[in-house]
Amino acid sequence: MRAPQPPWPPEPAVFLDLDGTLIEIAQRPDEVRRSERLNALLATLPAATSNAVAIVSGRTVTDLDRLLAPHRLPVAGIHGLQRRRTDGKVIRAQVALDWMKGARDTMERFVATHPGLLLENKGASLALHYRSRPELEHAVQQFVAELDLPVAAERLQGRKVMEVKPRQMNKGTAIRAFMSEPPFTGRTPVFAGDDVTDESGFVVVNELGGVSVKVGTGATAANWSLPGVSDVLDWLTEAVSGKQSSTGVPAA
Repeated sequence: MRAPQPPWPPEPAVFLDLDGTLIEIAQRPDEVRRSERLNALLATLPAATSNAVAIVSGRTVTDLDRLLAPHRLPVAGIHGLQRRRTDGKVIRAQVALDWMKGARDTMERFVATHPGLLLENKGASLALHYRSRPELEHAVQQFVAELDLPVAAERLQGRKVMEVKPRQMNKGTAIRAFMSEPPFTGRTPVFAGDDVTDESGFVVVNELGGVSVKVGTGATAANWSLPGVSDVLDWLTEAVSGKQSSTGVPAA
């Protein structure tokens, strides 16, 4: 039985997470693969939304471009610390990063003594992946909790990953910034994401009277839910084709 579809506004401004929302999560971030269904959607979604579509991800802008090529969309990377507008201008948050070297050195030593962990240096954040060693979840969480970080830094719990980043920006601030610019201005925001890091985006979209969609299970601020990546692609494909219904089921 197919999942109920969230509503699709007449003039949407569409914001989409990538991993776990449009692409299935892999053991390592560099092992994900884009499906043919997503290829087809990326070729049609911009025109169907008057180009009001952006990817909002924890990945860097460079990594997003690699995964989405040849499509070049507005994107927010590293949870909003990087953002490329529709006009192509890339905005990087002006934040202090002097604390990162010490944190990186400490995290590298931890990874060296725990084979199977992966430390991803995104330039403005550090992500410690433990998908290949799920039994180390508690140890990783405790280690990151005890890191000596300044008040300006925060810890994020993702799906089998712990990340440390500057506190000032998040997916919610990125969506709000996009909504103040054409072609997003005046449209109804729609945001789908699967992780705890997407919750700030759901909050902003709800404040703006939009459609927030949690992908998967778990407590959420989103008003609607879909079970997985395939269901998200079904929903978006039908919306683009004009076959999507206007009713859905609220998130639990």
